[in-house]
Amino acid sequence: MFTFNLSSMGFAQDVLPRPPQPFKGTVNLRAKESKPDFPQPIKAPAGAPNVLLVLLDDVGFGATSTFGGPCHTPTFQMLADNGLKFNHFHTTALCSPTRAALITGRNHHSVHSGAITEAATGFPGYDSVMQKDTATVAEVLKQNGYGTAWFGKNHNVPDWQTSQAGPFDLWPTGLGFDHFYGFLGGDTSQWRPAVTEGTKPIDPYLGDPDYNFDYDIADQAIKWIGMQKAVAPDKPFFCYYAPGATHAPHHPKKEWVEKYKGKFDQGWDKIREETFARQKKMGIIPQDAVLTPLAPGIQTWDSCSANEKKAYARFMEVYAGFLEQTDYNVGRVIDSIRKRGELDNTMVIFIAGDNGASAEGSRQGLLNEMTFFNGVKENIDDVLARADEIGSWKTYNHYPIGWAHAMCTPFQWTKQIASHFGGTRNGMVISWPKGIAAKGELRTQFHHCIDVVPTILEACQVTMPSSVNGVTQKPIEGVSLAYTFAEANAKDQRTKQYFELLANRAIYSDGWVACTTPVGAPWDSAGAKVDEITGYKWELYDTSKDFSQAHDLAAEMPDKLKDLQLLFYTEAARYNVLPIDNSKTERLDPAIRPSLTRGRKSFSYTEGMVRIPEGASPDIKNKSWSVKAEVEVKENASGMIVTQGGLFGGWGLYLNQGKPVFHYNFVDVAHFDVAGKESLAPGKHTVEMQFAYDGGGIGRGGMATVSVDGSPVAKGRVERTIPI
Repeated sequence: MFTFNLSSMGFAQDVLPRPPQPFKGTVNLRAKESKPDFPQPIKAPAGAPNVLLVLLDDVGFGATSTFGGPCHTPTFQMLADNGLKFNHFHTTALCSPTRAALITGRNHHSVHSGAITEAATGFPGYDSVMQKDTATVAEVLKQNGYGTAWFGKNHNVPDWQTSQAGPFDLWPTGLGFDHFYGFLGGDTSQWRPAVTEGTKPIDPYLGDPDYNFDYDIADQAIKWIGMQKAVAPDKPFFCYYAPGATHAPHHPKKEWVEKYKGKFDQGWDKIREETFARQKKMGIIPQDAVLTPLAPGIQTWDSCSANEKKAYARFMEVYAGFLEQTDYNVGRVIDSIRKRGELDNTMVIFIAGDNGASAEGSRQGLLNEMTFFNGVKENIDDVLARADEIGSWKTYNHYPIGWAHAMCTPFQWTKQIASHFGGTRNGMVISWPKGIAAKGELRTQFHHCIDVVPTILEACQVTMPSSVNGVTQKPIEGVSLAYTFAEANAKDQRTKQYFELLANRAIYSDGWVACTTPVGAPWDSAGAKVDEITGYKWELYDTSKDFSQAHDLAAEMPDKLKDLQLLFYTEAARYNVLPIDNSKTERLDPAIRPSLTRGRKSFSYTEGMVRIPEGASPDIKNKSWSVKAEVEVKENASGMIVTQGGLFGGWGLYLNQGKPVFHYNFVDVAHFDVAGKESLAPGKHTVEMQFAYDGGGIGRGGMATVSVDGSPVAKGRVERTIPI
């Protein structure tokens, strides 16, 4: 066993990049009389470990078998058996904020990421534009001799910067990552993903009917690591592996789903009880922990109809299969490192979730997640009729909120709710055979995702520079977890931490938590309608004795509550949390952010221009609009002329056997066709569609008219349009 004192390994390095190396040779008139000397490549500190940072998506504390849950995670467990398990680790309660904090070591508002990028507002803590004064861990390690790569989900590029027009400095390759293979947005289909390699959009699924993105990124990570070690075996790597799983849509291969057939027929209430009992038996939670009640608005399993139970159980079977498949593919990456003899000196940090489980799937689950964000209710009979399609390429599925709450056992609430541990507490495992002697032990110190970067830097014997690429850096706001590696009972070094997301807020201080009571549920897309400051009740918990936030002490200890409230607002002012904003739908409007399209009334595109993101595309929602195409066709030609959106919502103008068709897809709940009856003659034509919006609010219908060469050939109603 090779162990050492991590805290003694830092070395002075104040500025990156390092100044040019002095020439140590000699120069005379003739080369043969001179002594050459090359600038030497920067090398990582001797013995510095490889780092594999794994971040799953939307996995609650009580989902994985490693933390007592019903979903089998043998890879996660293997790492726990060979390392340390942390049961007091926290995230921010939402995707983009956690991811920005994780790779910078600063609080999410400090790095301008107080909400998801699609909900950015024009305030410093929320504008989504990460600045150069908060360099990522990849940038620092890269300039200290590491190879760096990012695989999977990003969700940190401002939405108006995600097109091929750039700028690209906030894409992964602009943040210190040598290589990126993944997707930029919050989610993607696993069967037909919107993949980007570097900064180039690609479609790796074309021609491969068995394609699945979760397998693909594992393959890509294995190849990249293999190449790094084949070419430069002494150069350590930093690999950030962030699969889209288990964010909706839940898209595992069928064999993983079948493993769980019938395993959830007992319902979410019973699953919560079973998980809670396992957590106590495994020592994951204290024996005096209390199982909190169902969140308000979640129906009991017994109150569901037989048909509802059948559909709901299927949703959970698919989810569980997705999580186990993801764990398997993480295991493939780790096995590839083991086979190269590198695992002993590879620090693997595996975080099961960037927030709690997602309760954005409505009370009954969804065939298409886009219905939730547009306030459209799906018919349960339609859901049940398509139960066998759940998880296939034909659905953009999400499970019911009852399952989300069960996956956050034993805590209150879920993703989005930063005030409670159901939204912020996630299971984490760290394994590093050469650096951590302990095996299979639990650590109970309170920590946060901003603590991961200083942990990595300390293990890699690298200090955070005061300046990176000419920009003075903000101090790291996290603290290293390395002090816990050798001492199970070490005193907590993180004694204070604020939480805020969509106005749900909390402050942790020396075991105490003061937090707001949510006034709106995560499954309510409209958001709260109360004053952000005076409209919230506060709760108080002594988490040193109350693991699950089950006993509210606010009424008994008003002075303690007041002190903590004041502390929250002190921290809020310090870290750019203000102003507090509880809006949801309003924030999602691209019109409130910088835009490449603002003020433009006309857009021209030519063949081959694909994958233009919504933030850089014409906004045709809630207004009249038209599209005109100049085409040259053969007899009875079929094919797409132009489309925006896809299988789960959008529109297209195409030819079917020479006949022009305008199709409107209302979030895959309703479809409208306006089609000409005559085929176009071979040759050049102008095909046009004009849409006259009814007005009177958002999401209304309108009249679509299709014309060929200036003459109308079809007219029809589109009764509903996508509002958001």
